[in-house]
Amino acid sequence: MSAYFFHTAQVRSEKSFVSGGRLKPTDHLYAQQQAWLALPKKPVQLKTEDGLLLKGDYVPADQPTKKIAIVIHGFSVDHNANITYAQLMHEQGYNVVLADNRAAGRSQGRYIGFGYLEAKDYLAWIKQLIKQEGADSEIVVYGTSLGGATTMLLAGMQPPKQVKAFIEDCGYNDVRQELYYEANGMYHLPMWITRPMVETLSLYSRWLAGYSYDQVRPTEALKHNRRPILFIHGSEDKFVPTAMIHDVYRANRGPKEQYIAKSAGHMDAYQVDPQKYEAVVSHFLHRYVP
Repeated sequence: MSAYFFHTAQVRSEKSFVSGGRLKPTDHLYAQQQAWLALPKKPVQLKTEDGLLLKGDYVPADQPTKKIAIVIHGFSVDHNANITYAQLMHEQGYNVVLADNRAAGRSQGRYIGFGYLEAKDYLAWIKQLIKQEGADSEIVVYGTSLGGATTMLLAGMQPPKQVKAFIEDCGYNDVRQELYYEANGMYHLPMWITRPMVETLSLYSRWLAGYSYDQVRPTEALKHNRRPILFIHGSEDKFVPTAMIHDVYRANRGPKEQYIAKSAGHMDAYQVDPQKYEAVVSHFLHRYVP
């Protein structure tokens, strides 16, 4: 049973319980998606420390700037799930990097890192960008779902000083807590089964993917963060429960803001109220990355 759940949780494959492709014309943010798709893009790539080739797109701002947004997608999807967030940052006047995580889309990799391996990868992306774009770069890291967890873990890794702020939308507080929640919600497993199973998964992860679940604890990582972070969550999130935002918000040691979008499910906050969402993000950016 543990091998099945490890494959479901961490091995690159299609997940029937996850959706996150391009939007349809009837979706509220379809125009933002189409605007992004029409922009000229420069292919970018990164070789990770464990030898994987990651691929993405770089979209320059309409006006020259040293501001760069790195937008990070979530679990078992690819960059297409985060096009609207990339377009939002483009509209805020940023150069934007939108890449496929390891084990997703155009990028190589077999194992999903639950945010830990991805955070190490994006730390490398940041260093590469600073080398290419200059030491006066001003970087904002913006992740959703697993990308939100990635963002919080990265915040605790003491990234270069050029990283000025973070935005995380519906990230989980601790991978064990998320797996407990999903095991109960999706498979109706009691805790006496779930807890030892998750520990076995952590051992599999250490052996096969090179990290344990002890390294995927955003609440612990945020205790080491001193830079501004905006926490966002939907009030009706049933995939990453809304209560988790309170845990990560309390754990953070740096300047922080919080926005809970009414009536929004998982990764729905932007869709439910685009004007409010954009205003919250814009206010945060103007305050901390003027």
